[in-house]
Amino acid sequence: MTKTILHVIDTTGPGGAEVVFITLAERLTRRGHRSIALIRGPGWVQDELRRRGIEPVVIDAKGSFNLRYVGALVRLIRRERVDVVQSHLLGSNVYCALAGWLTRTPVVGTFHGMVDIRPDERFRRAKLWVLQRGIRRYVAVSRSLAEAVAREGLLDPVRTSVIYNGIDTARYARGRAGQLRARLGLPEDTIIAGSVGNVRPAKAYDVLIEAAARLLPAHPRLHFVVAGHIKRDLMATLERLMHERGVAERVHFIGFADDTAAFLSDVDVFVLSSNSEGFSLSVVEALASGLPAVVTRCGGPEEIATPDHDALMVPTGDPAALAQAIERVLADPALAARLGAAGRETARRRFEVDAMVAAYETLYP
Repeated sequence: MTKTILHVIDTTGPGGAEVVFITLAERLTRRGHRSIALIRGPGWVQDELRRRGIEPVVIDAKGSFNLRYVGALVRLIRRERVDVVQSHLLGSNVYCALAGWLTRTPVVGTFHGMVDIRPDERFRRAKLWVLQRGIRRYVAVSRSLAEAVAREGLLDPVRTSVIYNGIDTARYARGRAGQLRARLGLPEDTIIAGSVGNVRPAKAYDVLIEAAARLLPAHPRLHFVVAGHIKRDLMATLERLMHERGVAERVHFIGFADDTAAFLSDVDVFVLSSNSEGFSLSVVEALASGLPAVVTRCGGPEEIATPDHDALMVPTGDPAALAQAIERVLADPALAARLGAAGRETARRRFEVDAMVAAYETLYP
């Protein structure tokens, strides 16, 4: 049955949660539902929604608890006769839980990562009270995240579903784009170890840099390239580390990549150095691209890949182990090919976008 679904997120920049928010709004519209996307202001999310033919509603949600935003949200739900609210991340989950409770509208709230459960979260008890009363169904993007959020008391396990993020795997099954080396002025025979993820502490790019410092002297054709939105304060710290380790000329932070499929098509080995991931959409994208992947045991990736089958896995915070695993891939083309082929099959079989959308659809009353 066709429903009017209000999709809500309170962040404006690129990231995994934002991609899922946009994908659900677009794909559920294709399946015959009426999608309304509510955002807090201009930015990448707004631009991407418009590119996909969805004109978002904009209501500012600044502040720790914005009562005007709650009022506007309630009025929007009533005016548009919303059947179900789909919210993402803790802030929107709380606001939508309250609005859903006031309007008697079912709310499905999705948790995307450990950032949702900071122990120093302000007004924690009040937010918990609202969530318990206003959320009809919870979604966590991995089992490990569901368990972590449950331990913090921020969801009811009985009302929780685990739905893995999905992608359009066909977009990633294409030949080399041939743009990345030219953009960086690198020779065609350069070997690229690539990472995808915004520059923030959880990505542990300091570990990646330390691993690079161990590998680069023995591999003159190897370069590391990171695609992701850059936070200047953290980037300044990473730049100092790169200069201290003598790798600044061969570790490149190129900023956000609009087309991750094109970026990954120019990569030879994918590397994830994170210390915490609720899921990791970039790992699924790398597998779908047929890349040999080296990832840390940081939560979500352990539910995506199988060690030594479709990825190599190493402990978090261990540059030596990360470097050794990358070395294994570089030294053994047969291993790289086997991992890549298995990864492509894993992505196709378990993480196709239509399966994700259908799973969400079953939760909407």
